[in-house]
Amino acid sequence: MRVEDIYIRGTSVRLPGVASVADAVAQGACPPKVASSTGMVSVAYSPDESAAEMAAAAARTAVERAGCAPEDIDLLLHADTYHQGQDLWPVASYIQREALGNTCPALEIRQMSNGGLAAIDLATAYLSAGHGSCEALLTTADRFCEPGIDRWRTDPGTPYADGATALVLSRRGGFGRLLSLALLADPDLEPLHRGDEPFTRAPFGHRIPVDFDEAKRAFIGRVGMSYAITRAHNGQQTVIKQALADAGMELADARWVILPHFGRRRLQSIYYQPFGIDPDRTTWDWSRTVGHLGAGDQFASLDHLVVSGRARPGDRCVLISVGAGYSWGCAVLEITGQPAWAA
Repeated sequence: MRVEDIYIRGTSVRLPGVASVADAVAQGACPPKVASSTGMVSVAYSPDESAAEMAAAAARTAVERAGCAPEDIDLLLHADTYHQGQDLWPVASYIQREALGNTCPALEIRQMSNGGLAAIDLATAYLSAGHGSCEALLTTADRFCEPGIDRWRTDPGTPYADGATALVLSRRGGFGRLLSLALLADPDLEPLHRGDEPFTRAPFGHRIPVDFDEAKRAFIGRVGMSYAITRAHNGQQTVIKQALADAGMELADARWVILPHFGRRRLQSIYYQPFGIDPDRTTWDWSRTVGHLGAGDQFASLDHLVVSGRARPGDRCVLISVGAGYSWGCAVLEITGQPAWAA
């Protein structure tokens, strides 16, 4: 989908603390094999701040950077994957209360690690259809803590991190112009993160912490590794090709390729090698110190490039995402200016 007159006006990241991978290995929390295969240095860590609180903090900063008043925000979308701090509770409404205090629709998106780009897609459609005249506030947040998640072992190829991000989409202009966006789903791969276990009546009814490897082994045992890898690659390739075609460019034309904050081996097999992506064109040097933020990797890396001054006017950024379910996303953004709050 080619996008017209939608801009990114403000971004923000909330990362409360840092946990060293070397320390985690020394303490027996992180298996040495995970440390060596992923190449991660550290992960963002929240000792006590909930996902919802981090999201509200990121939202306030993004709105301030965007120069928005609460009444300018016509839609709030919050993407997450795990427990937000309370049970049976509308987390998007909490973020709205804490960061805006207005009366616009506030909704939660749970499409796993593809939630950030799904939120961009929905907000773009909302604003383009005339439902709102100004801005949409998009947030993501997760705190991957025990007992439900073991950040080192639940998904061994990707150490999980705690943190929140926020992004303001606008029809009034901004530092980046959204050029194109593509999303795709393949529910035939949905069992990859479910496995063969029966449905339960309460959370963590099978095992605690969650074990994605067990689910993947069950699914691959039925369909074969080649089937799963081919379907996954085809889905990601489809959205990348579509978004690039709609933007009138090739992947080689992009100054920056923003990838999920996966471990090095997983990035190599899914992105670097199949798509010919040089790690120097990514945020790997930074993301390996942050870890996987669930739905927030793309927003976080974009914020890093802008705040650090590495992304300059004229640069084109390709944002790529994948989430269990299975779904994929790709967006193309052109940096049009350097905001005052950037370096």
